[in-house]
Amino acid sequence: MTSRPVRIGVQLQPQHSDYGPYRDAVARAEELGVDVIFNWDHFYPLYGEPEGKHFEAWTTLAAWAEQTERAEIGCLVTCNSYRNPELLADMARTVDHISGGRLIFGIGSGWFEKDYDEYGYEFGTAGGRLDALGEALPRIESRWATLNPAPTRDIPVLIGGGGEKKTLKYVAAHADIWHTFVTGDDLRHKLGVLGGHCEAIGRDVDEIEVSVGIQGGDLETARSSYDLGARLFTYGVGGPDFDLEPLRALLAWRDELNG
Repeated sequence: MTSRPVRIGVQLQPQHSDYGPYRDAVARAEELGVDVIFNWDHFYPLYGEPEGKHFEAWTTLAAWAEQTERAEIGCLVTCNSYRNPELLADMARTVDHISGGRLIFGIGSGWFEKDYDEYGYEFGTAGGRLDALGEALPRIESRWATLNPAPTRDIPVLIGGGGEKKTLKYVAAHADIWHTFVTGDDLRHKLGVLGGHCEAIGRDVDEIEVSVGIQGGDLETARSSYDLGARLFTYGVGGPDFDLEPLRALLAWRDELNG
């Protein structure tokens, strides 16, 4: 089992808030000591008032790159459908430089149909969107290899999703981090599938950090997921209040485990 340290993330969902309180939540999260601050890549709220206030992800990440000093930052996750892969690679490289090498490049195939309809993207099918993700990942990696200046580091790639035939195969081939919301026996099963994909290409599955979403300060789920190999635990919260209190228990647990 992997010996990598436990990390705590927070997903600050850019909805139902003006930018001032959102910016302040970023500052509070970094002051608390979180390891990673994520947003999400949508154009409308996912819950609450469907036409409520909302901000775009990558312009926000560029602002965070200047605002923050220590925490890693990223999208949980970027929708592959919304930007040309070469452009997306360049955007990520730019935020990587602005942040001094603190970007995690999170990506997934996309699923929120309203975003597609309202912004003029073809929604298509789940399988088609997954195929497009599989085609984009090597293009992104190739563009990173040709950009001038180059990224400051090998930008960590996080892939979100749990599809066993395609998504987990992409994780095995391209990802440094796999993000999932499944727990318990489902997590155990998916890790077995991921291990099989890694074995097929000669990769050690322990090279991939396992990341799970946590509801509030749910230490019971965090502990059981830790026992299965998860090491990055992310609490999601939206506006207008951005209640970060549940992070305190998660951070104390992290510190206890990491020593």
